[in-house]
Amino acid sequence: MATVGGTDTRELAWRGAFGRLWSAAVLSSFGDALRASALPLLAVRLTDRPLLVAAVTACGYLPWVAFGLLGGAVADRVDQRRAMWTVDALRGLLVACFAVAVALGHASIGLLIALAFTLTTLQTLFDNASTALLPALVEREALGSANARLMTGQRIAGGLLGGPAVPVLLAAGAATPFAVDAATFLVAAALVASLRTAAPERRPGAAGSTLRREIGQGLRALGRDRALRGLCAATALCNIGMGAQLATLVVLVTGWLHGGTVGYAAAGTAVTAGSLVGGVVNRRFVDRLGRIRAVLLAGTVQTAALVVMGTVRSLGVLVAAIGIFGVMGMVWNINTTTLMQERSPADMIGRVSSAFRTLSYAGVPVGALLGGAVATAWGLNTPPLLTAAFFVLAVIALIPALKVNVPVVAPGADATTAHAPR
Repeated sequence: MATVGGTDTRELAWRGAFGRLWSAAVLSSFGDALRASALPLLAVRLTDRPLLVAAVTACGYLPWVAFGLLGGAVADRVDQRRAMWTVDALRGLLVACFAVAVALGHASIGLLIALAFTLTTLQTLFDNASTALLPALVEREALGSANARLMTGQRIAGGLLGGPAVPVLLAAGAATPFAVDAATFLVAAALVASLRTAAPERRPGAAGSTLRREIGQGLRALGRDRALRGLCAATALCNIGMGAQLATLVVLVTGWLHGGTVGYAAAGTAVTAGSLVGGVVNRRFVDRLGRIRAVLLAGTVQTAALVVMGTVRSLGVLVAAIGIFGVMGMVWNINTTTLMQERSPADMIGRVSSAFRTLSYAGVPVGALLGGAVATAWGLNTPPLLTAAFFVLAVIALIPALKVNVPVVAPGADATTAHAPR
């Protein structure tokens, strides 16, 4: 897709492939937000045990440990566009069946856990294929802008619109958010299926090459790059804490702060609002600090916000702190994704991204269960403090990466290259 302008500030053309990919991602994020907000609310209706509520979140990340590397290897082998729309179609059908089960009164914690596990298993292929597809749609110099627009659009749809819509949809029935989510998956699948992209450049595979060998190549490529290696270690530590935070936020807001469903929706909206600000200010941080230092700043500020969330018993203060957390979370996400796309060999983006995601997501299920256990043993406000401790470790782990010059890998050294669509 053609772009105009200067480095990382190019104006992306909305018409064509990027516009359709953006529309599909934003629409799907709206549905994801409905499901992500409705699942824990449904879980707390089915049980009052924090550990079981946390298990729903844990099983929503566990497939990354089991299948993440395989998903990346497959994403580098197949037509990424076709893989994405097929996965979305399957997810749409699964969520539609779940909506029917909820409407008929057959929902259970076990069914919630099974749904979360299955959807994320499919997502391991979808996310890696999506990360690898974007450089085929935009020029390399526009990757930062493209990621910022994608993530900002997803946050608008997912949090600013999707999160607050949950209480309204739940008033129409417990199954309604899931039915709408199923519809968004199916429409997004149709949009992705309409994309036309040039075939990605791939080096000929070695004779007798296996998925296991190709997975190893992705892991080694990640390990050789100090910047990506440091980011992966830091993200892994953050995600252990985030598992605890995500799994117990609903009990923090509804139990410790007595904020109810409206308070929980307000917390989700604050994250989204902060993320939108983060998408706007990210380029200024990058221009002044560079990508890695911007990530370091983000982790430091997030640590302070988490301490406030776990010590000040006020819904208003929590909403403000979680908004700041969202600002810096967006800065972190944009720059880690962009660095991964810029610094990975063009024909290995799927494998490098899967290695990064698998290693960094591996701690989320552990963190989710740990958060539930900590909340049970020491109080509903302790998971944010636990998360803050892991963020401190993450910032420390990121410091060695500051010594790396982070210019994009030269094209001659297997840097990502962009291809115009047909």
